[in-house]
Amino acid sequence: MKTVAHLIRRSLLGGLAASFLCASAQAQSVEQFYKGKTLHSLVGLSAGGGNDLQMRLVARHLGKHIPGKPTVVPQNMIGAAGLVMANYLYRAAPQDGTYIGLLSNTLPSRQAVGLDGVQYDASKFGWIGSISNTVEILLLWKTTGVTSIEDAKKQEIIVGGVGTGGIGSSYPRMINEFLGTKFKVIEGYPGSPQLDLAMERGEVFGRAHTWSGVKASKPQWLANKDAYVLVYGGIKPPDLNGVPSLEELIADPANRQVVGIVLAGLKLGYPFTATPGVPADRLKALRDAFQAVLTDPEFLKETEAMKVDLSPVSWQEMTAVVDATLTAPPDVRERAKAFFAE
Repeated sequence: MKTVAHLIRRSLLGGLAASFLCASAQAQSVEQFYKGKTLHSLVGLSAGGGNDLQMRLVARHLGKHIPGKPTVVPQNMIGAAGLVMANYLYRAAPQDGTYIGLLSNTLPSRQAVGLDGVQYDASKFGWIGSISNTVEILLLWKTTGVTSIEDAKKQEIIVGGVGTGGIGSSYPRMINEFLGTKFKVIEGYPGSPQLDLAMERGEVFGRAHTWSGVKASKPQWLANKDAYVLVYGGIKPPDLNGVPSLEELIADPANRQVVGIVLAGLKLGYPFTATPGVPADRLKALRDAFQAVLTDPEFLKETEAMKVDLSPVSWQEMTAVVDATLTAPPDVRERAKAFFAE
């Protein structure tokens, strides 16, 4: 029969062992942690689209700038316009710094307006950075004959959207609501490549896109004048001349506030984040590595070849955008909710 003294001694030894293991884990350097490990880099949309291209571009260069030089493995986790991947990062992925993701930039706004299915708190992600902000455009195929917003008020035009509830759907709906156009949105395309093919086949005659994304993935459309930009949202780039801004076309300040919530993700661009709970030293290492990528000569050479625009957004700026979106006036968020599908 075990004595009380024996049980106490076992308890003390167990506590000392646990303390030793904890101290050892805490003493482990970032380099020691990442050496020989795999860093999983996720994206919530299909291969070949703008988000996927940007994620893989960064993934090719990130590992060499992280102490310990982990192997970075890109992975697509498709579902609900990026919602599945965001929920996974927040709720299921290891919170040790071995999982990062490029989130769909509408996700903080979807949380702000209270959509079902959101199982994350964007304010608790470990934001890392973005290689550029985003300019959202409405791209129309040449056969529509529509060359202005006034033209678009006179006829119904079928436009396509990736998934449900993403910016590809909400953007043309806002144009309808606030400018009186007649775009009919067909949602459900699994990814950008499939939607591009639908444009070329004549299944749809327009789509929302990013300006950098269409230049990188479909430069021939622009060169051959197969498609053109009707309107844009966000900070105007220098190479998008003669195209009106959605924000400038909306006269009512209250309506512009609503648009600001829906388009808040444009300021995030292509936002990389770590899971919540990553140890501070590893999160700092990921952020520092991301910044190092932005000045990496090989990365810059590749971005030039891919015609990727660089207008970096820091993790501090991203955090401020997320916080402002989540704390916007309730009435503004409620009105903005109408532009997101449940």
